[in-house]
Amino acid sequence: MTGQVGLDKKQFLSRVVELGRDAGDDLALCNVGDMMYAEAPDVAQGRILDLPLSRLHSLRRSVFKDILAMSNRSANVLINTHATFRWRHGLFHAFDYDYMQTFDADLYVVLVDNIDRVHYRLVRDGHIDHTLKDLMVWREEEILATELLSQIVSGHGCFYISAIGHDDSTAETLLRLLFHPQFKKAYLSYPMTHLEFDTSGRATVAIEEFRSKIKRHFTCFDPGDLEEKHLGRSALQAAEQGRRTVQLGPSGEAISVDTNQLLEIIPDIDGQIYARDFKLIDQSEMIISLVPQLAGGRPGISSGVERELQHAHEAAKDVFVIWQGRAEPSPFVTETATRVFGSIDEAIEFFHSNGYLPTSPSGGLFS
Repeated sequence: MTGQVGLDKKQFLSRVVELGRDAGDDLALCNVGDMMYAEAPDVAQGRILDLPLSRLHSLRRSVFKDILAMSNRSANVLINTHATFRWRHGLFHAFDYDYMQTFDADLYVVLVDNIDRVHYRLVRDGHIDHTLKDLMVWREEEILATELLSQIVSGHGCFYISAIGHDDSTAETLLRLLFHPQFKKAYLSYPMTHLEFDTSGRATVAIEEFRSKIKRHFTCFDPGDLEEKHLGRSALQAAEQGRRTVQLGPSGEAISVDTNQLLEIIPDIDGQIYARDFKLIDQSEMIISLVPQLAGGRPGISSGVERELQHAHEAAKDVFVIWQGRAEPSPFVTETATRVFGSIDEAIEFFHSNGYLPTSPSGGLFS
């Protein structure tokens, strides 16, 4: 498990372990950073990257020897680490190929989260020497390095991107990915940026119902678990109003962000959404798309949803569309869809009847 600095990965993965044990899936968590500090009691917390590069390598290799020994005693081991790190303004890999080859992981998962929440945590912990652009770059570096590591050591098919999200649903997704392959992997597709036309609020309610119901039955990769498009809109609005800062985040975790920094990363946000969502489709077995009904019966379909359907179709994935609008779907939908449904319940009934859902659900968390 990798991910950029500022994710609170340890807290999230501890929750994954806790939920897994509740469901009968035992998992040993190895936090490489904590283990390196334990190996070097003379180093103060937060100062380990001040060490010479040679000692950093030595500490990491010593820790991985302990992890390899643990992996011989434990059925399931989860390593919490980074794929890259920056040392005195340089970028370095944070793993040793020989030990990674010996460990021979079954899965390589890179965790991601909204860049404003990453920024909030870093500032909260006293790390202020970064820009929002830095955070966007660091996330891309971590994703690329983890994917390359997985391909070099284990080949294709074992690398995943997973969001930390806001609740236990993302932890449950990760546990299904780790321990419950009977759940098929699905990418959830729905309009995210055009709901300002939803004057009745019906489409928003339908989307939440769709996300909740489908997640009960599949291992879901949900683009809504990492949603940054609103950051650009907030930046543009602030710039129009002459405000130098933007207040972001929920109550208790709000942070003031420089408007110019937000404006600078708008192209990065758009580019990463485009690339990341296609990767989420590629790591899934199917795409399930909801086209909700807007006021007047109009279908709430966006160009992004149509592009996702086309990408999944061209990748030979199953393409399922739940079409709630009164108007007939266009050929750009029907020609790419494996099947079109009129409601969420109709789709779930089809999945039940055609072998897409586990015949005997697992116990505990997923019953």
